[in-house]
Amino acid sequence: MKWIAVVALLFSLQSFGQCKTFLINPKGDTINCTDVNGKRQGYWLVRVEPLRGNAGYDEEGFYTDGVKDGPWRVYSRMGDLIAEENYRWGMKDSISRYYNVTVGLIREESWKAVNPADPYVEIDVEDVYAPGTFVKTKVKVDGKSYKHGTWRMYDPQTGALVKSEVWYMNETEAERKKKQLAKKGTTETTTADSSKPAPKKVLPKEVEEWNKKNAGKKKTKVRDGQTGGGR
Repeated sequence: MKWIAVVALLFSLQSFGQCKTFLINPKGDTINCTDVNGKRQGYWLVRVEPLRGNAGYDEEGFYTDGVKDGPWRVYSRMGDLIAEENYRWGMKDSISRYYNVTVGLIREESWKAVNPADPYVEIDVEDVYAPGTFVKTKVKVDGKSYKHGTWRMYDPQTGALVKSEVWYMNETEAERKKKQLAKKGTTETTTADSSKPAPKKVLPKEVEEWNKKNAGKKKTKVRDGQTGGGR
């Protein structure tokens, strides 16, 4: 998509619905609406100028109460599609894909956004001892965007898959399994140790013989090594 030139128009709230400011494109469509509270609403076209060696780009998508919401597309200044992203609560969610002009898709990311107002999330977690078996687990996390799902990277020259990794709420599959195994190992060790009988106390040979010799006696006089008058 090539950037469509738009004419900036400023209107009062009385002159146009709930938009305090907005733009009108050549087709007569209203875009880039800002409400009376200064929050972006509805469909937006945004141009980012080049800065410090970084190429500029154009992006389009929807805002809800000032945050990105739903699918967004990013284009180079030449009009080539370079990214498709999805947003929820202003954070990346679901699948994001990135492209170049040589081979097309060069990276695919999977994200899970967590609502800051309700940070409890239910996720499918694979049983480390039963691969392919998933259990739904509800956990409390920070309200932000997490790497969650399969990420794939492709060679930018050939398009061949060069790397694939699975993430669980910002942890790689390897990290998660390592923690699960360590946790299970600690639990098993603790359980096993608590079930073992207390070790039997081993007495010196001389003490055992003395105990046998004096077994059953009510009172036994014991020499304590003192000398002098008897007691």
